Amino acid sequence: MPKSPTRPSTRPPATQQFPGFDPGVFRFFASLKRHNQRSWFEEHRIEYEAHVRGPMRAFVEEMDVRLARLAPELLGDPRRSVFRIHRDVRFSADKSPYKTHAACWFFHHDAGRGVGSEAHGGAGLYVHIEPNQSMVGGGIWMPPKPTLDLIREAIAEQPTALKKLVAAPAFRRRFGSLSDEARLSRVPRGFAPDHPAAEWLRLKSFTAGRDLTREEVLDPRLPARLETDVLALLPFVRWLNKAIGFLPAASRL
Repeated sequence: MPKSPTRPSTRPPATQQFPGFDPGVFRFFASLKRHNQRSWFEEHRIEYEAHVRGPMRAFVEEMDVRLARLAPELLGDPRRSVFRIHRDVRFSADKSPYKTHAACWFFHHDAGRGVGSEAHGGAGLYVHIEPNQSMVGGGIWMPPKPTLDLIREAIAEQPTALKKLVAAPAFRRRFGSLSDEARLSRVPRGFAPDHPAAEWLRLKSFTAGRDLTREEVLDPRLPARLETDVLALLPFVRWLNKAIGFLPAASRL
């Protein structure tokens, strides 16, 4: 199990009101894509702070206040939820130093914010801001093998549980189904090829999402609008977390 951070007490109200994202967020990333160099970024850092980092941190605080009511076990922390803009280029042929998008992750308070690492943060919610590719989603992306094994065990024990969650009307209307980005061609070793939950056992990631339009991203009411997505994703996210050993909470107390 991943090491748990200190469980917070009731979080105070947000200290910075979310002003909404402005069109500068898209202009900045469009320019960064053309000039992905340290010298250019440093010359335009003030734009990054004004149009990207500042609003994103305020967005996370606003969403955290809403999650305290909707899903108290999920946290948004401006310091820990917002992904760094610097790319990890150690194992990549592309040495561009910066990501051309902004993203944040809302994570279970008994886990952490790690994604795709040994210190995995369990299932959570994700928001991604990028020209023509913004989205909101949730679940667990490419978990390490111990975590993946626990999810597969839960699927094998409850063959219809995940299918029912994905077939729920609210989930289907907003997200369609789970992403197919990481699926084995065969059922993993240890499970019968004709297992009734074979289609779910073959998954290596358990995520769902929907695109956000430019108008949605730039709407100052974005946090309020995303509450519908949170509520549709929540049973799915909680099922995944329960399989891993992270339980829902009734409050932040």
